[in-house]
Amino acid sequence: MPAISSSVGSGAAGAAIFADSDSRKYRYFDPRGQRATHYEDVTVDVQPDPERYLIQNWIINFADGNGAYVKGNTLAQSSNWHAFRAPDQEWERTHYQRQSKIETMVQSVIANGRKSGAPKSFDKVWVSILQHHLGAWKHAEFGLGTSLMQAQRYGYTQMINNATLTNSSYKLRLAQDITLYLAEIGMDIPGWNDELGKKTWLEDGAWQGTREAIETIMGAEDYLEQYFAINIVFEPLVGELFRSGFLMQVAAANHDFITPPVISAAEADYERNLANTIDLIYLLAHDEKHAAANRQLFKGWLKKHRALADKAALGLQPIWSMPHSKPVSFEDVRAVSQERIGQILHELGLDD
Repeated sequence: MPAISSSVGSGAAGAAIFADSDSRKYRYFDPRGQRATHYEDVTVDVQPDPERYLIQNWIINFADGNGAYVKGNTLAQSSNWHAFRAPDQEWERTHYQRQSKIETMVQSVIANGRKSGAPKSFDKVWVSILQHHLGAWKHAEFGLGTSLMQAQRYGYTQMINNATLTNSSYKLRLAQDITLYLAEIGMDIPGWNDELGKKTWLEDGAWQGTREAIETIMGAEDYLEQYFAINIVFEPLVGELFRSGFLMQVAAANHDFITPPVISAAEADYERNLANTIDLIYLLAHDEKHAAANRQLFKGWLKKHRALADKAALGLQPIWSMPHSKPVSFEDVRAVSQERIGQILHELGLDD
């Protein structure tokens, strides 16, 4: 009978012989499917947990006595934090590959658009909208990305941290894409001013509700509250509203065929991030021991952040009336966003 770590009482290398220790396959965790995926092999239990295998307890403790990761970093509770598997199964290599493909696409679109002289044909009012309001939106994306970057440090498992960190990376990439996009087309448009986006973000009344919503998320001390607020609440009510409901629908009607493909990658990003978030929140909302407490907690977060997101969305309403060509109304787009969050909450069982 091979010795196991608990019977040996030591965490030293070689102190115990584990099952399959001479195998190239892993079986120290339960895969979601019949066989472990590559994502599970490189993600599950990469982050140590004294309750599972780290019998000598945390190797490094903070001054307050806490180990590197503690369950108390969130008010949510789980019978098994290690049960979560991100549906997109993204890890380091696949993430870099996907980000590289997106960047190649974005730069190709911008280069081809500039080569054809497209920015010079943009409607003049639309040019002003891009400078002021798309320029302001990059700050929103940066704020969300920064919040998620901070949040990922506190997740109890590598699977949760991976999903949160890739989410952050997508947001920061989009903020960078918008910055570079505006700088490049600005070289082809006389009188372009790169500073108007920041000025609009800081001073324009239409954006102050969005700032308040994002800064409230950034100030939250619970990392899962940040993750929940961004993907379950802010994104469907404000993010998709502005990106899909305004930029991607109105641009072409104002002679701009470059902005939609630049922004489109963000919508695909959100679908992946939303799937990950729904999977994690669903597990917690239906936990065998803590479902009731978690559901009450999530409803509190929903009430707090939905009020701010609704205020932010209504604040942006005047932007829909600015373009010369108005192919879609704010009311119609807002109705879609309300239906969207309703579907999300129904899937989670939080709509009662």
